[in-house]
Amino acid sequence: MTHDRPVFGIALMLGFCILAPMGDAMAKLLGETTPVGLLVFVRFSVQAAILIPLIALTGRPWRMRGRVLRLTLVRTVLHIVGITAMFSALQYLPLADAVAIAFVMPFIMLLLGRYVLGEEVGARRLIACIVGFIGTLLVIQPSFAEVGAPALLPLIVAVVFALFMLVTRQIAKETDPVALQAVSGAMATIALLPVLVLGTYADIWEISLIIPPAELHWLLLAIGALGTVAHLFMTWSLRFAPSATLAPMQYLEIPVATLVGWLIFHDLPNGLAAVGIMITIAAGLYVILRERASARSAPTETPA
Repeated sequence: MTHDRPVFGIALMLGFCILAPMGDAMAKLLGETTPVGLLVFVRFSVQAAILIPLIALTGRPWRMRGRVLRLTLVRTVLHIVGITAMFSALQYLPLADAVAIAFVMPFIMLLLGRYVLGEEVGARRLIACIVGFIGTLLVIQPSFAEVGAPALLPLIVAVVFALFMLVTRQIAKETDPVALQAVSGAMATIALLPVLVLGTYADIWEISLIIPPAELHWLLLAIGALGTVAHLFMTWSLRFAPSATLAPMQYLEIPVATLVGWLIFHDLPNGLAAVGIMITIAAGLYVILRERASARSAPTETPA
């Protein structure tokens, strides 16, 4: 059984926050020429192609049964729905906006961790999460009148991934993270392939097998590779820290997404958004300092 190591778990979550927006940017670049169903299929098939040989070479245990297998299947379905909603949202919203709107997720996750899993949520962590959420609201600046219904897609992402992370927390200490991601990738690939075949025959563009030009194939591979490594980091992080601890840290994905959006799509946040980003970073750094102090404290102390 792996013991909690909050600071290490936070470092892994930081890696996730850096890599995930980069994968989203690749999906946004391909969105106009590639059906979202194919993007999601490639995302999971590359994951399986990378990790299954790794399991074979390292001899990691991968067989699952009973409760773990059922929860892995639930986790895979949630993962498919969440990524599909996010990739769809990116076709309508700037990268930073889509990520920022989705960041009601840590707040939802914090509450679920407290009331579903019974995890301890100290007053200071709760305040830090709320402060980070206020920063998020400043970054979002949504205009639902202009965007319309697609603006709700990141909210779907938030709810789905909050549940996804809680399910992951339930099995993270009972499974090897590489094996978990490999099995999940294989499950998703098997489930999505017939959907794409049917979509192609039914001439439904969003779920059809329309391959982009050859010069864009590297972007497809990048989506899969970045997503695989990012979610491995996220899975590992949940082995070492409670979901309530990691929730505020994920706000750091917003400034990373803003930077990536500026570099690739030339989307630069205005002054109010910049203030929100600074508030978000401050809340995340506060949690890091609190967890570092807690890790050095006696085990009998109550975390704040």
